Amino acid sequence: MDLSIIGSGYVGLVTGACFADVGHNVICVDNDAQKIKQLQAGEVPIYEPGLEEIIHRNVSARRLRFTGSIEEGVNNSQIVFIAVPTPQQPDGDVDLSFLEKVAREIAGVLRDYRVIVDKSTVPVKTGEKVAQSIKRYNRHGADFDVVSNPEFLREGCAVADLMRPDRIVIGAQSEHAIDLMKKVYEPFMAPMLVTDISSAELIKHCANSFLALKISYINAVSAICEASGADVEKVADGIGMDHRIGRDFLNAGIGYGGSCFPKDIAAFITISERLGTPFNLLKEVQRINNAQKERFLKAIRETLWVLREKRIAVWGLTFKPDTDDVRSSVAIELVTNLLREGAHVVAYDPKGMQKARALKPIAEAEFASSALEAVTDAEALVVATEWNEFANVDLAVVKDKMRTPIVFDGRNLLDPETLRRLGFHYYSIGRASVKPQ
Repeated sequence: MDLSIIGSGYVGLVTGACFADVGHNVICVDNDAQKIKQLQAGEVPIYEPGLEEIIHRNVSARRLRFTGSIEEGVNNSQIVFIAVPTPQQPDGDVDLSFLEKVAREIAGVLRDYRVIVDKSTVPVKTGEKVAQSIKRYNRHGADFDVVSNPEFLREGCAVADLMRPDRIVIGAQSEHAIDLMKKVYEPFMAPMLVTDISSAELIKHCANSFLALKISYINAVSAICEASGADVEKVADGIGMDHRIGRDFLNAGIGYGGSCFPKDIAAFITISERLGTPFNLLKEVQRINNAQKERFLKAIRETLWVLREKRIAVWGLTFKPDTDDVRSSVAIELVTNLLREGAHVVAYDPKGMQKARALKPIAEAEFASSALEAVTDAEALVVATEWNEFANVDLAVVKDKMRTPIVFDGRNLLDPETLRRLGFHYYSIGRASVKPQ
């Protein structure tokens, strides 16, 4: 089938590349001329495992191309996917201005029937607004259908998530649109749920909010574990063995971040309040998440006493491993707070350095070229992102390079017994602190 994807960020680019890889003809559209120029030159502007190879393969096969023209995309496709940003506003609501602008631009060039698919994460009832906008600005009176098709991609696993999805959700009113959407996803051989548009829009917000709830739940439990001497990892294993609960998203740490969870939870709270049904449980999820970050910072303060002029190494800047995305990263927030208190921060991340350097809050930090360079002469090490590279570092070498062997593991990545044996002072989340023997 002939498809176009408007918006070539994480969701749009991965979606377009994977659609092309199963045989569809895809045009990826973006209003960022520099990004389009990069993509046309074979440069991929984001890091996502496996993505670059898929893009190059399908560009060579002429199933995938890039343009800055919405008209070109609409005219040469049966189905138009919208995957533009929907950022959070200061009041927690969602900024839908990019989506509204694209809907108007599509309407202005629409001459024949098209299925317009909302791939962005949006508040419930947005599909109705998109349809109204297209109808209002549809100069040629062309027929169209609006569909909600939420994405469930995890950064760092996005290619695998799209190629082998748990489920495909299609929210639509038109049987013809549903049939066309089924043809798009037929090669993926995944369970398909067809709903009304409002239900499809709610599914994404509900899913992300529930996962965030699991994270905040285990983080709240981690505080109880520390107070009682229990091990949160063992507690999580015991909980997760119940098939009704599962072990995923029960990893205690310094809180969730990224471009999805914080924004989606804030939006869902706002949506529920607007509908007259306040979702107070999600407010508690937010509170626990914020408290967890402060609790970790407090542990650093209490151990080091005064942070000013302390040389602190930080491993990890991205909000999770296997991505270069530093948006709403807890690691970035932590570095910012350390700098604010006068610490000399030396940071290293395997993929996020370039994007982190562009952020004003951490411009004062020093950036190392390796994990071992970061810890040289450090008075403490903070593990802020759980990259495999950090788990495989020779900790004996780390100890030799540090001025004082103190580790604050915000992701429970390292083994406490190994650190005890090597003579580290080790603080993790929800587990007993380790002091040198």
